[in-house]
Amino acid sequence: MTSNRSEPPSRFGLREGTEVSRAAREPQRGESASAVVRTTALSDTSETLMEQIVASRNMQRAWQNVNANRGAPGPDGITLEEFEATFAAHWPSVRQHLLEGTYEPAPARRKSIPKPDGTERHLGIPNVQDRVIQQAILQVLTPIFDPSFSESSFGFRPQRSAHGAALQVQRHIRDGYRECVDMDLSKFFDRVQHDVLLVRVARKVRDKRLLRLIGRYLRAGVMVDAQLQPSHEGTMQGGPLSPLLANILLDDFDKELEHRGLRFVRYADDFLVFTKTKAAAARVFVSVERYLTRKLKLVVNRQKSRTCSTAGVEFLGFVFEGYGGQIRVSPKNVMKFKDRVREITRRNRGVSLSQRYQELRRYFQGWVGYFGLVPIKSFFSELDKWVRRRLRSCYWKQWRYPRTRITQLRQLGIKLDEAVTHGISSKGPWVMSSSQAVHQALSLEFFAQSGLTSLFTLWSQLAPKFRTA
Repeated sequence: MTSNRSEPPSRFGLREGTEVSRAAREPQRGESASAVVRTTALSDTSETLMEQIVASRNMQRAWQNVNANRGAPGPDGITLEEFEATFAAHWPSVRQHLLEGTYEPAPARRKSIPKPDGTERHLGIPNVQDRVIQQAILQVLTPIFDPSFSESSFGFRPQRSAHGAALQVQRHIRDGYRECVDMDLSKFFDRVQHDVLLVRVARKVRDKRLLRLIGRYLRAGVMVDAQLQPSHEGTMQGGPLSPLLANILLDDFDKELEHRGLRFVRYADDFLVFTKTKAAAARVFVSVERYLTRKLKLVVNRQKSRTCSTAGVEFLGFVFEGYGGQIRVSPKNVMKFKDRVREITRRNRGVSLSQRYQELRRYFQGWVGYFGLVPIKSFFSELDKWVRRRLRSCYWKQWRYPRTRITQLRQLGIKLDEAVTHGISSKGPWVMSSSQAVHQALSLEFFAQSGLTSLFTLWSQLAPKFRTA
């Protein structure tokens, strides 16, 4: 591999002249990515998918995607940089094992992420080599499976997103479907039955080497504190292949709902099914639960599953209000936003203010990029006001002593008598942050010059794109 990360590895240790599979080709000029997905779908009877997976350009593109996503090392500790520098020498042997159907994936590294309800979400971080191979498989299998997926499925698919799912929910509500089934699948990714999943993969994958390889990835296990835990069920989140496998399994569920004429929206294992009456929602709840548990062998979390009105229902971090299904940010995610801002601006972090402003800018860009679908400018303006008040409070705490506060206020243009009255005040930082003198000293211009990014400005720049989505 070349050491220049901006260019794809020129050879990837493969024979010159190896053709890229049609499934992995890039869009040509004037051709959309979705058109490529439609036109490059492979024959269901293809038995040479492994050759297309290890084709030179497909592997190069897989490496580019994995490298662009960055990510931590797997259990072997090999970083992306180390992999790039050394893998070319090992690739011929790995390629041969893949073609012969004898390749054995390594176990993943367990990483646990706390969830708001106090439980943990378990991720599996594969070695870089296995991430690249999984990505190469994904690039070949996506054109085979994706074109037949439901139009109501939005998760982890080309040209689809959570925004599309939220807008689809809004359309169903506006069409008069104001009752819904809000069902939660308990630890979906941890409880997928391997045999149930592989049967569905085998409907379109006839290459036995690839089927065996996918089965080995499912059963590769996970390293927890240097101990190997086998994987008897589940498709571990963290690898590139897991989302596609989840969609393949749940596609039968989508087709069943379509066959019944039901309206629904699904994003990975999160879904809503819509009806016009409460009685219909109750009937659908029972039949949907029966199908998921008996046919797909999944577990429904009865404590979090319910039938409810669409007014106030939460989905993908959004909440939908009224008969028009107006899209808003859920209260839970507003609180998460404020908690994250508090964490970044915490006084005892030991980092400079300029670094904090940079962290805020990065966080705001991602947050507005997702929640900018909310079409209310005053919402973002109010959050801006809260952020500035939070920062004024932080400055007041930082100044700490009356003499320091008086000096700082004077340097920022406050008259002596006002600076003294405010500086000797015994009121708390949050109260003082809303006072006239502190507002005048720590003004909009002050924060702009300091490098604070405005949520409203970011939203104004992105809003036209959301309106045309």
